[in-house]
Amino acid sequence: MHLNPYGEYAVQLAVELANRPPETTLELVERCKAASIVIDFEVTDDDLAQTLEMLSEWRLIADNTDPETRAKHVNAMLEEASAYPRMTNHVGYGWHLHYRDDQQSLAGVLKALVSVGTALHLVGRGMHRLGRCALEECDNLYADISRNGRQRYCSPRCANRDAVRRHRAR
Repeated sequence: MHLNPYGEYAVQLAVELANRPPETTLELVERCKAASIVIDFEVTDDDLAQTLEMLSEWRLIADNTDPETRAKHVNAMLEEASAYPRMTNHVGYGWHLHYRDDQQSLAGVLKALVSVGTALHLVGRGMHRLGRCALEECDNLYADISRNGRQRYCSPRCANRDAVRRHRAR
């Protein structure tokens, strides 16, 4: 049984793609397949361009810390990308919900997945659970999935580097 493929995994995929955007259509497809996205339709070079555009929109959500502004951007993305929820067992992997129309492009699937996943992440975990790494020289985004909701770094490596720097400064 699939509980919700649009939550944590979707927002983590958005972070991963935003931090290291795919350079080719083939790379986009491979990374989507590695994230367990079923691609049972034709993919074109337009999908790469549209996905990169969607990631720019999504960065606005991640970079805005004001909850009202963040919600406005998420709602705009949801309006463009998602459809009424529907049950599907389209590839025999088990019944689950889709928040997108059938027969979309890869870019359309990703936009629906990322927008719904981001909305679920923010309302389920807290509106503050997206951000940029606190390490001065790092520009990566992160989705906070920690228990306490206080993540400030994109990775343990950046957190450790900053802790060592603070320690040496004392």
